Amino acid sequence: MTILKQEINSQKKMLLIWSLVIGVLIASCVLMFPEMKSQMGNVNEMFSSMGNFTQAFGMDRLDFGTLTGFYMIEGGNILGIGGAFFAAIVGVSALMKEERDHTAEFLFSHPVSRVKVITQKLLSVLSIIVIMNAVVIVLSILSIAIIGEEFFWKEMFLFHLAHFLMQLEIAGICFGISAFLTRGGLGIGIGVAAMMYFLNLIANISKSARALKYISSFSYTEAADIVESGGLEMKYLLPGMAFMIIGIIAAYVKYTKKDLR
Repeated sequence: MTILKQEINSQKKMLLIWSLVIGVLIASCVLMFPEMKSQMGNVNEMFSSMGNFTQAFGMDRLDFGTLTGFYMIEGGNILGIGGAFFAAIVGVSALMKEERDHTAEFLFSHPVSRVKVITQKLLSVLSIIVIMNAVVIVLSILSIAIIGEEFFWKEMFLFHLAHFLMQLEIAGICFGISAFLTRGGLGIGIGVAAMMYFLNLIANISKSARALKYISSFSYTEAADIVESGGLEMKYLLPGMAFMIIGIIAAYVKYTKKDLR
């Protein structure tokens, strides 16, 4: 597990920064809720008249006047975009950096197979994403406890589970892409995450583009769907997990045969 430990240790600074930034932003929104609660009725009325904009973010089906609705809309935007970008960066840099940083010769001069290297790097990606989400959840729970509002455990669990799975999907796809790259992968990874986000927005706005939800990683993180159904949309989740698995398989197939520079 030497490679796994080294991977986590080498990214601990980035992990700490991203975890605290996302967690503190969500906690800050929660801490502002008591002061904004009395004004949420007007906010709901304003959003209800904004047509496609409210549909794009699901704000027409959630009540801003409750902590559940407020948390899942505001927190969803922060954790959705921030978590997706973080997962993309971690995934796409996992294999690529060995050639980019010219450490491949040192790594593969040791008695370790490429399959073992790929597996430990994949586990490091999973571990880093788990740690980030754990920090975010702890800060969110603390902020809710501070303001004294009632917890919405089921919705909160499903909300964070959906975003965790979304991050794993994007990380898996970018992990596969990483095996084909030697440098310049960060832009590609962020581009993949951004594309997934905007595909979901387009699908929410236009009924004719609803099929895009089967492609977008954000389709099963819709807060309104989670609250209304009390679960995750499996028809969108299963294709997403399939894309993740395809990305991981592609990484193994390509990297085990790749001529390392």
